[in-house]
Amino acid sequence: MSHTPFRIAKVNTDAIAGNVKRIREITGVDDVLIVVKANAYGHGMVPAAKAALAGGATWLGTADIAEALTLRKAGITAPVLCWIHAPDETFDEAVAADITLGAVSVAQLNAIAAAGHRNKATPRVHLKLDTGLSRNGASPEQWADFMRTAAELHASGDLDVEGVMSHLSNTSDADDLEQLKVFKVGLSELKDAGLEPKFVHLAASLAALTLPETRFNMVRSGIAAYGIAPTEELRPEQFGLTPAMTLETRVVAVRKVPENTGVSYGYLHRTPHESTLALIPLGYGDGINRDASMNGPVLINGETYPVAGRIAMDQFLVNVGDDPVAVGDHVVLFGDPAQGHPSVHDWAAAANSIAYEIVTRLIGTRLEYEYVGNA
Repeated sequence: MSHTPFRIAKVNTDAIAGNVKRIREITGVDDVLIVVKANAYGHGMVPAAKAALAGGATWLGTADIAEALTLRKAGITAPVLCWIHAPDETFDEAVAADITLGAVSVAQLNAIAAAGHRNKATPRVHLKLDTGLSRNGASPEQWADFMRTAAELHASGDLDVEGVMSHLSNTSDADDLEQLKVFKVGLSELKDAGLEPKFVHLAASLAALTLPETRFNMVRSGIAAYGIAPTEELRPEQFGLTPAMTLETRVVAVRKVPENTGVSYGYLHRTPHESTLALIPLGYGDGINRDASMNGPVLINGETYPVAGRIAMDQFLVNVGDDPVAVGDHVVLFGDPAQGHPSVHDWAAAANSIAYEIVTRLIGTRLEYEYVGNA
């Protein structure tokens, strides 16, 4: 016997492939790296990776080695880059699995080279430079030693320094262009050290779509590949992107209540008149943002209603007023606005958050993932 799924994240792999194709068209670069970290922003890492490759991605990116190894174990042989490492990482598994490694320090370069010796391989490395985000990357005062070490290890055949990268703050176009200047200084200093890496990448989704001067010969795209705009001021349709995920369920209970009935924990909502309440079986235990209480848009039978009261761990309520709603009716929290669905961006606004968080926080232990499409 099996249970009947009723909390479904439906992912259209053709949409992902189409979005990647569109990113390639917009950017016109040789190489597009699609970021599939954090379970492909909640979309399912392995299916999303395969769809991205079908759409023309030449690289995949993950945050860490464990994610990259998951791709390899799934039989994916495309180049994979990862860039956040444990302080005591040995890099042996990564080198053995032919994973390309981001490096941010002399210590990491030496550790990666040592892993290459142990595994009788020449590890491929992308140097990560901090150009103003103040996060992960070698800062300008470290560049001389960092680049000299990288050049020596490359010349000796201990490493293949095939790439250089940085990451923008997306604070404003002006700030990003200042970072671009710093990055170009880094490229010049790298050349002076004797290195001219094949792959040069600075732009992620926002800059890739809107700042042509940041594209170089490779771009990284995460959120845009899933049909979601990289800021709340933009919308995916502006770039010809299609949202890939629809989060749907069904009404599991309906009750009619009198005026002034308190709804859910804390009674944030009281019915203004006799009303019908529909129970929706999703909650913060599934990754639904509790901050969207009283605001998150929910589509039932072609009508959109706000969440009524607080979102609980497993469920929340919708006040449909006098509208006819029955147990089993189809419910969409977010999907493709072109199909009349609320959007991920609508939920981000309702939760005072960003679209990245809305999809990435989805928890698959109870959600059933359903993949549609041929990619």
